[in-house]
Amino acid sequence: MAGPEQQQQQQVEEKAEHIDDAEMALQGINMLLNNGFKESDELFRRYRSHSPLMSFGASFVSFLNAMMTFEEEKMQTACDDLRTTEKLCESDSAGVIETIRNKIKKSMDSQRSGVVVVDRLQRQIIVADCQVYLAVLSFVKQELSAYIKGGWILRKAWKMYNKCHSDISHLQETCQRRSSVHQESLSVDNANHNAPVENGVTAEALDRLKGSVSFGYGLFHLCISMVPPHLLKIINLLGFPGDRLQGLSSLMYASESKDMKAPLATLALLWYHTVVLPFFALDGSDTHAGLLEAKAILQRKSVVYPNSSLFMFFKGRVHRLECHINSALACFHDALELASDQREIQHVCLYEIGWCSMIEMNFEDAYRSFERLKNESRWSQCYYAYLTGVSQGASGDLDGASGVFKDVQKLFKRKNNQIEQFAVKRAERLRKISPTRELCILGVIEVLYLWKALPNCSSSKLQIMNQVLQSLDDASCRGLKHLLLGSIHKCHGNMRDAVQSFQLAARDEYGRQINSYVQPYAVYELGCILLAKPETVGKGRSLLLQAKEDFTGYDFENRLHVRIHSALASLKEVVPQ
Repeated sequence: MAGPEQQQQQQVEEKAEHIDDAEMALQGINMLLNNGFKESDELFRRYRSHSPLMSFGASFVSFLNAMMTFEEEKMQTACDDLRTTEKLCESDSAGVIETIRNKIKKSMDSQRSGVVVVDRLQRQIIVADCQVYLAVLSFVKQELSAYIKGGWILRKAWKMYNKCHSDISHLQETCQRRSSVHQESLSVDNANHNAPVENGVTAEALDRLKGSVSFGYGLFHLCISMVPPHLLKIINLLGFPGDRLQGLSSLMYASESKDMKAPLATLALLWYHTVVLPFFALDGSDTHAGLLEAKAILQRKSVVYPNSSLFMFFKGRVHRLECHINSALACFHDALELASDQREIQHVCLYEIGWCSMIEMNFEDAYRSFERLKNESRWSQCYYAYLTGVSQGASGDLDGASGVFKDVQKLFKRKNNQIEQFAVKRAERLRKISPTRELCILGVIEVLYLWKALPNCSSSKLQIMNQVLQSLDDASCRGLKHLLLGSIHKCHGNMRDAVQSFQLAARDEYGRQINSYVQPYAVYELGCILLAKPETVGKGRSLLLQAKEDFTGYDFENRLHVRIHSALASLKEVVPQ
């Protein structure tokens, strides 16, 4: 790749022998995020034997590549690379596990002892990181044995993170105390941030190590806090915590550090604020929560990553959540062009372009984006085929849509995946009854609702959707129709009609077999509306508990449980129980 990325790579390589591995690793990750994926991979692989940190950088790039493609060969390569890095870190004569159990002895001179402290803590953190990524690769297999193995690996990783975080925090406290003594006894000119402290470790080295461990430590807290309630007992048995605020605080610390994972912590925060919050409604219901934080992060990092496809992608996500769909589309198209050599990032951008096009009811553009994903992506061709079919049918090409719906079953591979199960059932039904344009538009509105994208739609588009739904009189989709109408009324702020529609959906027994999720989701929606008024909070809470406890075995059950858990948690913060 010509341009700034190559110049940046040359500068890094020229200084490779003169800078420490932490600085080189950080520049390698920055190179990756500035669209130099290939150059970053080459740099880390060239110097992977230079140090455990550079070895980890090479393994991380390999892991990232595997997670963006889900290709079996790349996933196996990532596993092999991560295990190689793990072995390198454990090759120290003392052994990483032993260093966790025993305090470092102060038998060496101060400077050498400091190097040993930093090196061993760094190795422990890298081993924990490798174990987390190996667990993630194991989970992707979606097999029971893989879940058990992955859970056990994560338990070991968490213990290492927790121990390292505690040790580094203790060393930092010691550093601060000694610094205060120095400030009293020395002039300001003689005070040095890099002066050796406990065991010869510098404050600068401790700050970087704290940033390094805070990435994994924060992600653990954040991800566990989002686990569906019915799994929390298992999680707690494994000894995992789940403090969302602690997770966000740790990731913020990591993002501002000089560690190689600082840019990754920044991406994790953007992912949380622009993808997780609005999708799982973790704040209760407001899809705009976290946007101020995301915009502030993008503003701060714009100088470092002026042409990053990933940062342009998140800028598009912010625009989409602000309902500036044309601006969002412009960002996603720019990111698509910037990622010309990165097929996986292109696919993420195409996915968002498809969704924005559905939000705008521009079904032809949506169809083209999803069709390309269906043909190129290896993640879930079944799901992309269904989105292609409903978009194509909604545009008026019913013959083409019918052909695509037949392909959905052929592309069904992940039998335990709820999204693919849903896509197959929906495609099969539309294929059997011969799809109409209105039923395909219903399918589009349904996925917009399930993926919480209806609030991103303009009033004019919502009105058109309302008219299409009102024209449908098929008894089998009556409950679904009322659920979607209620959601549209809610987006318009028309709560009286929303409540009426949700009540009709909740009472629909006829279509329950076809649309099993409609009743529990309708009860949940009613509960959320009632929670907004002090005089009906009790009734709202009862409805949420009813949605959680009275229904089981329906589509997207875990997704609803997370939202109910969040709504009840928000209620406890407002009204202490």
